[in-house]
Amino acid sequence: MEIEIPSIKTSVFQGNTTPENGKIVGYGAIIEKLKLPIPFPNTLALITEKSKKYNTDYWKVFPASYQPEETLYKQLVFAIKYEGINLLVFKALFNKASKNEIQAILNIEPMGQYSRKIWFLYEWLQQEEINVSVDLKKRKYIPLLDTKIQYAIKGEESVRQKIINNLPGTKDFCPLLFKTAKLEAHINANISGKKNVFLNTIHKDVLQRASSFLLLKDSKASFTIEGENPANNRAMRWGKAIGQAGQKPLSIEELLRLQQIVIENSRFIAMGLRKKGGFVGEHDRATGEPIPDHISAKEEDVEQLLKGLIATNEALQDDTYDAVLAAATIAFGFVFIHPFVDGNGRLHRYIIHHILAKKEFTQQGVIFPVSSSILDHIDDYKTVLESYSHPLLDHIEWKETEDHNVEVTNDTIDLYRYFDATKQAEFLYDCVEDTLERVIPEEVIYLQNYDAFKRYIDNHFEMPDKMVAILVRFLEQNDGVLSKRALKKEFLALTEKEIKEIETNYNSIFLEA
Repeated sequence: MEIEIPSIKTSVFQGNTTPENGKIVGYGAIIEKLKLPIPFPNTLALITEKSKKYNTDYWKVFPASYQPEETLYKQLVFAIKYEGINLLVFKALFNKASKNEIQAILNIEPMGQYSRKIWFLYEWLQQEEINVSVDLKKRKYIPLLDTKIQYAIKGEESVRQKIINNLPGTKDFCPLLFKTAKLEAHINANISGKKNVFLNTIHKDVLQRASSFLLLKDSKASFTIEGENPANNRAMRWGKAIGQAGQKPLSIEELLRLQQIVIENSRFIAMGLRKKGGFVGEHDRATGEPIPDHISAKEEDVEQLLKGLIATNEALQDDTYDAVLAAATIAFGFVFIHPFVDGNGRLHRYIIHHILAKKEFTQQGVIFPVSSSILDHIDDYKTVLESYSHPLLDHIEWKETEDHNVEVTNDTIDLYRYFDATKQAEFLYDCVEDTLERVIPEEVIYLQNYDAFKRYIDNHFEMPDKMVAILVRFLEQNDGVLSKRALKKEFLALTEKEIKEIETNYNSIFLEA
């Protein structure tokens, strides 16, 4: 007998009001009916009495003619067809339902493409064969992911189900991304190509100097995001590591090496992979009880998750897969796992550099200072992190430890393997575009202006380079006017006429250009 999955008639669901009266179907109905211990998808499917089909931020709205039969199989078929593949739902379903129940579903339409996809997913996720009596010799191979809905790699053929496994990941780590208007616009804009056109117009010496400044700028921004204000030598040390991104393969050993660089004083920090639970958040000031915003992966799952992440990174080197999408998948996956006691945020942003460099998104020797853009959009950054972390909190069971840490008591590994990384990819692409259109050009233009001003000073005053640098700094700090203090000390030798000429030229070059 088939498992019944009734559609849910409601006007408010999971805190979101439906755009009109209707019934929730597909994944939403399955999760609700079977009480699967996972967050609901970011977008839910809704059937209404109207004849219009449209999307909003939280809903995919369909007319009544799309209403599926209220059985598990037909709700799954609807979900696969219109909502894409959701690995977390399938994994939770396979863990909850018996093998016989899944077998019965597969025998309803054993030759059908949706049955074959469910069959493949069962064996891939469970690593266990399930018998389906069907002869597929004359059937064509079909892709698992519908590339009109989700991003995929080239894929490999699975003979048993005649399925092309085009999942962008491995069983141990496979976040998925949905095609959105924003992501498609970013990808089609070819901003990497535009960057190269811009950089080709810049003199090589200026580019080399810009690269040095951008390295330091990015390093400092990455520390600032974590609430730290490092000395220049520490920022430069981490900047040097960023500058080498992409040169060594990503591995657990490499991540351990990088953690040692980013954590200068390890006297009070347990280095290496976490040996106990972890969370991001605050403590109650009265009791010391944890108040988590994010709960890290269980310590016993960390190594397996990282191995999966590294294997998926290798899979995403597929030259057809977009570099920024790959960077979002791996970098945000890393920070959600939170494998270290400290240093996770800076390593997460390092991984962005690493993948963009490895996939040759960044060229010409100029570091890509994406941390500077993230810092300038810090509220959006926090929101996109919380969009993953907060829904998880309802599905992670934990207790407080003696040292006011958290100890997770239920099985949570799949929550860190199979998440929807679309929002994270959209945010990262916004920052990438901002970096290319604003951050890098601003630095290059500044250096060009500096050189022009220095030539003027050299021609008229023959100041030492160090004094020119001090002069520019004072003018910057005082909106193009030398302060009385500067005039009484460092620049006492200047006449009133010379001061006026210097200020006029500075403003003409830096502020009016």
